[in-house]
Order: sequence, then structure tokens, then C-alpha cells
Amino acid sequence: MVAFFDPGQMTARLDLEVPQALPDGQGGATLAWQVQASVWARIEPVSFVVEEPGASAETGTVSHRIWLRYRNDVEAGQRLRKGGRIFAVRLVHDPDETRRYLVCHCEENA
Repeated sequence: MVAFFDPGQMTARLDLEVPQALPDGQGGATLAWQVQASVWARIEPVSFVVEEPGASAETGTVSHRIWLRYRNDVEAGQRLRKGGRIFAVRLVHDPDETRRYLVCHCEENA
């Protein structure tokens, strides 16, 4: 089955970031994020889970489906950034196996 998707809905400009371990000078490493590419995408909020009910300011995790054009260098453990918003990539799949689009299942802390 071929997934129908209107590419005109890809209106969000996101940076694809990959983790880089940088030596800290003491035998360890610190994690830094490096921009690998900028991509056009469609962001679809899916759900919101409250982490601390009853707190004065609710915090939680928002899950998203983020559609982008097919790339073979996107994988779980990377992240997508839109300004100050960070979407941690948890799962990546080609919805109809035609190598046209990718769907990234992501989490954003709110």
C-alpha cells in the first residue's frame, strides 16, 4: 500500500542533529550535537503524558510523528531541532517502503 501524503504540508524547517562525543581532557567525554542537515518536515503531535500531576506547572512528554523526505542517514538516537524545540528521534521507518518519505516517531519534553 502506497502512503498518500501531500509534500506541500512539509512547512517546518528542522535541523537534523547527530551526537558527537568530545574528549573532556580527563579521559572521559561530553556529548555535543552537530547539525548534519536542514530538512523540510511536517510535525504531527500525537499524545501528551503528564509526568508530575499536581505540580504547580505541569511538565510532560509530547510525542510527535515527523514526516520528511527519505534520507538514509536518519536513525534513532539523533534529534531534530526547530529553534528551541528539540525532538528526540525514537524510531524511524519508511511508511510504504518506497523510499519517498520517512516517519520519525519523536518525543519532546514540555
